[in-house]
Amino acid sequence: MIRETLLKEPWLKWAIEIQSIAQNGLAYVRDEYDRERYEQLRDIAAEMLSYQSDIPKETVKSLFCCDEGYQTPKIDTRAAIFQDGKILLVQEKNGTWSLPGGWVDVLESVESNTIKEVKEEAGLNVKPVRIIALQDRKKHNVPVSAYGICKVFVLCDLIDGEFVPNLETIDSGYFDLNSLPNLAVEKTTYDQIKMCFDASKDDNWVTQFD
Repeated sequence: MIRETLLKEPWLKWAIEIQSIAQNGLAYVRDEYDRERYEQLRDIAAEMLSYQSDIPKETVKSLFCCDEGYQTPKIDTRAAIFQDGKILLVQEKNGTWSLPGGWVDVLESVESNTIKEVKEEAGLNVKPVRIIALQDRKKHNVPVSAYGICKVFVLCDLIDGEFVPNLETIDSGYFDLNSLPNLAVEKTTYDQIKMCFDASKDDNWVTQFD
């Protein structure tokens, strides 16, 4: 499905590639004329996204063309926490549900970020015990992101705690695979949750990656 989206919307792939070339060039450029050319490429990439999405170009530039240094994928951690054979999901403000998690902050590791995000979004203290999978987001989630994203699914043991409403989530709950709520598919899909269920039942689970 993701590959089909890129094939049907080749402009998105082109914009992402142009932005990446421009950012990488700006990371190493020494000639001021070349710097200007790379900035022009960045501007073209932002204009392409703005034209197709109806988002103001300056907004696109602030979100899509703001990083510095060699462009690499961002890292997103998602925690799989089980209780009585059910998996924990948190409810976003828009009503959809996902595994607790988020971007890995600059000073955090995968382990510490997983712990932090679960505490912030679900109010729980957990111990990460196993990496379930490392997934290329564009192969599994929609809509396609302008950034490269590596999603890290982490199996966790529950220690203690309870949910407290916060800035990011309004509720939490445990669900079995056959009664999942409306999912935030840009963050968590049915297949990803099923993968977590499978991993939790298999002591010999081998970390998946793509």
